[in-house]
Amino acid sequence: MYAIFILGTAGSGKSTLASRLVELYASKNAYAITLNLDPGVIDLPYEPDVDVREYVSIDEIMSKYRLGPNGALILASDLIADRLDEIQRDVDELNPDYVIVDTPGQMELFAYRASGMIFAKEFRCDAKASIFLFDPMLVNSPLNILSIALLATSIRLRLGLAQVNVLSKIDLIRDRVAEIIGYSADLTRLEYALQREKDSELYMLGISLLKGIRHSISMGLLAVSSLTYEGMVNLTAALARMLKEGEDAEQ
Repeated sequence: MYAIFILGTAGSGKSTLASRLVELYASKNAYAITLNLDPGVIDLPYEPDVDVREYVSIDEIMSKYRLGPNGALILASDLIADRLDEIQRDVDELNPDYVIVDTPGQMELFAYRASGMIFAKEFRCDAKASIFLFDPMLVNSPLNILSIALLATSIRLRLGLAQVNVLSKIDLIRDRVAEIIGYSADLTRLEYALQREKDSELYMLGISLLKGIRHSISMGLLAVSSLTYEGMVNLTAALARMLKEGEDAEQ
């Protein structure tokens, strides 16, 4: 069993991508399931095979501890690690080839709370990888591209998982996909673009940060659309290389 954690800022398309990966693996005769780790989500574009909401109830937490929605979400995320054994049991009983882990919409609840690190480390499987989604609505300037790249690097550092960085929803920004992918593939080009920044302090900070993360994003972004399925084959190929050195699931 292989685990794929999907992370990204709110609205970057995590849940939709999770559903598409399940469909794609099914087309390859592999059995993939979804594990929803967002205790506060109301609607999902798929029916979770294992759902954290069955173990942790936001409404009950709010009532019991007299918390508002945000406080309840924080406490719920911390409680998830306490239910790891039960979640693991339910996943194991399904015996999937892949478990697609859909992390909370508020990414910090998983990536920056101790419980998320514990879950990522202690969840038992043959290999793990993560996908970090670059929201195309947020990478609308060289400085913003660098900012999200820093966030992706931080997630990689926090969770310690092999990670593929993905530019999501490319169907919404077709006129800018080549530019964004070009920046990620050639960081010297991004450095030149930063020179157009009028604020000299921001420019110097940006250049310094770019040098610090150069190795972490030097392999560039994969461009993917969950709507049109563009790039999905490349994404699953990248995941296969990380998880099992390119071996197909059906072999």
